[in-house]
Amino acid sequence: MTRKATSPFSHLHPADLHGLSLLAVDGVLETVGLVEQLHRTIAGLAPPVGRVRPGTTRGITALVYRSIEGVTRTVGAASDLALSRVVPLLPQQHSSPERERLLAVINGVVGDHLSARANPLAIDMRLRRDGRILDLDDSAALRPGRRLMISVHGLCMNDLQWQRDAGSRALPEHLAENLGYTPLYLHYNTGRAIADNGRDFAMLLEDLIARWPEPVDELVLVGHSMGGLVSLSACHHATLAGQAWPDRLSRIVTLGSPHQGAPLERIGHRVESLLALSPYSAPFNRLGAIRSAGITDLRYGNVSGNWPDPDDPPEMATLPEHVACQVVAATTDSRADSLKSRYLGDGLVPVDSALGRHADPSRCLPVRPEHQHVVCNTRHVGLLANRSVQQTLHDWLR
Repeated sequence: MTRKATSPFSHLHPADLHGLSLLAVDGVLETVGLVEQLHRTIAGLAPPVGRVRPGTTRGITALVYRSIEGVTRTVGAASDLALSRVVPLLPQQHSSPERERLLAVINGVVGDHLSARANPLAIDMRLRRDGRILDLDDSAALRPGRRLMISVHGLCMNDLQWQRDAGSRALPEHLAENLGYTPLYLHYNTGRAIADNGRDFAMLLEDLIARWPEPVDELVLVGHSMGGLVSLSACHHATLAGQAWPDRLSRIVTLGSPHQGAPLERIGHRVESLLALSPYSAPFNRLGAIRSAGITDLRYGNVSGNWPDPDDPPEMATLPEHVACQVVAATTDSRADSLKSRYLGDGLVPVDSALGRHADPSRCLPVRPEHQHVVCNTRHVGLLANRSVQQTLHDWLR
């Protein structure tokens, strides 16, 4: 008997529906603004190349657009008021893996907007274990040890996705059991700026080390994709702030992290710049600008937050000398030194970027040759279930 497929939206909670309604209102208002801007450009017979003239339409046309905006805001406000009163009265529901995946994707794409608008869909940063929020006051449930391993997921993902297959064990769980670490997982909004997530992660780790039931002898951070950048950012900001937890940090391991940026985001930025050249295409530039700050930061691997020119690489991260940085890259090719590996890598991150290499020696990530590993015939997400990666990390961390 075949099992009937269910929509991921069927797993949503009432609070999620509230958040989606707010997001829908914002989307309608953004679309109205885009259409009005294009309407004004066409009606004004603007030249094909040049800047968009600021302002709105006039007369009856303006009245129509303002009426649509007014009705949308009124309906949105009424819906928000009703749901904000009803949702807290409803019983709490268990979160399914399907819901977790959907929320992770939404947060990755527009998470900075959700956070700024206090949308219920926005994911709050927290440490979790087995998908449950870590309770530092429940020492029995913590299963505390003196060596901690914290795994940080990538863009549009969540902490449950470290386990790739239902019948297999997650990479961090396998390493922790064999090497004597206590595994914890960071769950966060990947659409926020990497530096903002890094600062919050640093404060979370400071509190964790201070409140952990046993003295922490060693802390290891393992980050996949964006998670590696967030880990480096946390260490960078903790060092600048003089926090104590980096003294316990022995190493940061990154898997397919775009230390020198991701080509797809740079291509997106160029397309966005080209759209801005004509007043007829410029309104659609607003669609490109919707992508989150977290995605934009992947252009050059911005972990410091000090990025005065979006067309140039940002400031590099600051790491303590005692912290080892160990990096893993992947390529879909059978050779790590091929052109395909150089420009496409694992499909999202080129090999050189994942290894922290740069033509300018001052911009290279401080990684020793023996702390670099490349796996072939593997895609970006495939790093999480690759046996060669598992063995390499086992050798590095033992």
